[in-house]
Amino acid sequence: MLTRTLEISREPTHLSVENRQLLITPQGEHPRGLPMRRRIPCEDIGVLIVDERDTTYTHSALVSLMNAGAAVVVCGRDHLPAGIMLPVSSHGEQLWRLDAQLSMRKPVGKRLWAQIVKAKIRAQAVNLDHAPTVQRRLLALARNVRSADAGGTEATAARAYWSALFRGADLPGVRFRRLPGDRAAPAPNNLLDYGYAVMRAALARALIGSGLFPAIGIQHSNRSNAFALADDLVEPLRPIVDAQVLRLVQERQFVLDRATKAELLVLLSTPVQIEDAVGPLQAALPRYTASLVRCLTDEATELLIPVRAGMPPDVRSFAGGLDDPDEGRRA
Repeated sequence: MLTRTLEISREPTHLSVENRQLLITPQGEHPRGLPMRRRIPCEDIGVLIVDERDTTYTHSALVSLMNAGAAVVVCGRDHLPAGIMLPVSSHGEQLWRLDAQLSMRKPVGKRLWAQIVKAKIRAQAVNLDHAPTVQRRLLALARNVRSADAGGTEATAARAYWSALFRGADLPGVRFRRLPGDRAAPAPNNLLDYGYAVMRAALARALIGSGLFPAIGIQHSNRSNAFALADDLVEPLRPIVDAQVLRLVQERQFVLDRATKAELLVLLSTPVQIEDAVGPLQAALPRYTASLVRCLTDEATELLIPVRAGMPPDVRSFAGGLDDPDEGRRA
């Protein structure tokens, strides 16, 4: 079922629940003294982003959202996400899938990471039609990704990609430098961080729904990162955010305000393709995470990674595998 992404940012609001519906009640003064309540079934909400500091909640509202499988993202003073609340999975096979994650063989992890890196670099290349020389270089790099990305191809591609993505754009700074998580970094780092956080929350929600534990990653393994697996799987989806931010930059929109956030929230509705199926990204994420389950249980060898609909054939037909199918086994 398709779900909605909601953001609370316009005015102080009280969130409560009644008959399994989220009640959104503005706390300011209103005509005739009656608050303008809005009702939304909790089961229709996929991601709720709260960016209004004076928002209040009832305990029942949060519990109802968790029971409905929603992700709640809370933003800080800088309007960037500060934390994520996710439901505890009720998946019937969670214990077995947790065991599959913990017992993942090294060759499998190396193969999966190579698939993720290759898909990410190819998706980055699609964003560089205005820089064809760099675009061709990234496609060449993608073809040479080794098991576990042993050659550091992702980092090499990133340096070329970020130097070319905003080429020709009139940025606030002299030259763009990607500084993830740096609250003082110049635009459009703020737009990128917000878009990535929305994508990460939606992916973490899909992982929970597939009975997977988001803290156990394939490549990311920081002990303080509760969403390491989401950070792994989000990598090939980042260029979807980048493309939208590039468009905002070209329109000289650098401030993370209500208008730009709305543009970034609709990314979850981006048409994507998995094999022969085309649909919105949020509907494709559960299929993406389910393919990881099959890889962990040796039912499949390739991730089904969503790619934007309309991508060139050399990217769209990429299912995620290594060019040499035996490379992962030899690693």
